[in-house]
Amino acid sequence: MLDQTMTDQLRTYLGNLREPVTLVASLDDGEKSAQTRELLEEIAALSDLVTASFDGDDARRPSFLIRRGDDDARAVRFAGLPMGHEFTSLVLALLWAGGHPPKVEQDVLDQIAALEGEHDFEMYFSLSCHNCPDVVQALTLMALTNPRITATLIEGGTFKDEVERREVMAVPATYRNGEVFYNGKMSLEEVLAMLDTGAADKAAEKLSAKKPFEVLIVGGGPAGVASAIYTARKGFRTGIAAERFGGQLNDTLGIENLPGTAYTEGPKLASELDGQVKAHAEIDMMNLAAAEKLVPAEKAGGMHELHLANGAVLKARSLILATGARWRELGVPGEQEYRNKGVAYCPHCDGPLFKGKRVAVIGGGNSGVEAAIDLANIVGHVTLIEYDSQLRADQVLQDKLRRMSNVDIITSARTTEVTGDGGKVSGLSYEDRESGEVRELPMEGVFIQIGLVPNTEWLAESGIALSQHGEIEVDGHGATNLPGIFAAGDCTIVPYKQIVVAMGAGSKAALSAFDYLIRNETAEDIAQAA
Repeated sequence: MLDQTMTDQLRTYLGNLREPVTLVASLDDGEKSAQTRELLEEIAALSDLVTASFDGDDARRPSFLIRRGDDDARAVRFAGLPMGHEFTSLVLALLWAGGHPPKVEQDVLDQIAALEGEHDFEMYFSLSCHNCPDVVQALTLMALTNPRITATLIEGGTFKDEVERREVMAVPATYRNGEVFYNGKMSLEEVLAMLDTGAADKAAEKLSAKKPFEVLIVGGGPAGVASAIYTARKGFRTGIAAERFGGQLNDTLGIENLPGTAYTEGPKLASELDGQVKAHAEIDMMNLAAAEKLVPAEKAGGMHELHLANGAVLKARSLILATGARWRELGVPGEQEYRNKGVAYCPHCDGPLFKGKRVAVIGGGNSGVEAAIDLANIVGHVTLIEYDSQLRADQVLQDKLRRMSNVDIITSARTTEVTGDGGKVSGLSYEDRESGEVRELPMEGVFIQIGLVPNTEWLAESGIALSQHGEIEVDGHGATNLPGIFAAGDCTIVPYKQIVVAMGAGSKAALSAFDYLIRNETAEDIAQAA
């Protein structure tokens, strides 16, 4: 199962084990079970602290338990093979079960251990899903830390009948005690926030107690991180308040246009940015901090105030707004009703769940055409629907799409409704913009790729000037219309929503904030920031 490189890497990792690890497999006579046996035997051969047995009695076959020695109460179960994007999750499960400490703050581990009640998690993932590992690893750590928590992590391709019976049409899909818990990516902190009802109040109290920042950055994507690195290097006390660290990077797969990096993936780049932020003592990273209101210094009595959704208030001498953007929704009947029931926004994550089926992609820009190309290699048939009279994607992408035999392209089409049977998508309707005729297409999935919306609604009453599209208006220095407040990235009017553009704009905004602070530093400012 493992090539020589993976074997050598795994042997090195397993050298960090401190305690015995037991693997208990439940198998049948199928090919996947044979592969599971082979994988576990290879793992066990790499460390004297790992033993494997094949006498498990779990109903899901193939599956295997990873437990701390003989402690059945501290274990995690994988159903199917955790390869592809999940191989790292497998390695971490082995290390954590073997006593190697996770890279998690002790107060987070204490919060996991203190959770009361019984929590039986089942989570479905696909091997191509780049959003799934975070959820897999969060539930794994929780199950190995708290004996009242169990986690079964299920590879959907191996258990197709189960996936169809539960009508899982988007991953990651997480169930708790047999009921839907959450559909979509979650960090460990987000899972804990949903389980620990007092967590929000504790977090708000902790945040509000922080001293004022010299620079407070709102947003943890490429623009926000670039800003923080620059201001930290200038010696300024910097804070990052991010609703979701990494932003859109978490939803981006292949990145091939970042100078100096031939290829990377969004989650990997987000992880590298996270490491770079943590390397700077001057940066205070505050994740799961959703901005709700901005009160400029002129109205707040000398300091800008950022009000968070959990009730906390952060203060700062200067602000850099880098809240990014999110996928634009169609806004048609059926879209919300069938979200995660056939309506999807991530072809890389959810495409494998539609293998052999008919799907539509809405949007003829680069994102839409790339999604159609990816899906055409997985699903039975793709229909690309574009509102304009022609596709807007790069010509090289259009040419590649048109060469694919299982793709239809419909232009001058306005999608009017996503239809379904009450449980899942069954089709869509669109209006031919030339004839006015409304037509229906049978579909089992609809992937929406129609651009971005800036995350700026919370600024409506702040006094910050916004464009007609809701983007923050900035000048050539990244400055807004309010003194001491700057902005960068996809939330601004700057064209070309690209990672490298956002990073450059974030760096420029940071240098502008530095220039502002040194030119406006007063004795009172120094005293308040001390």
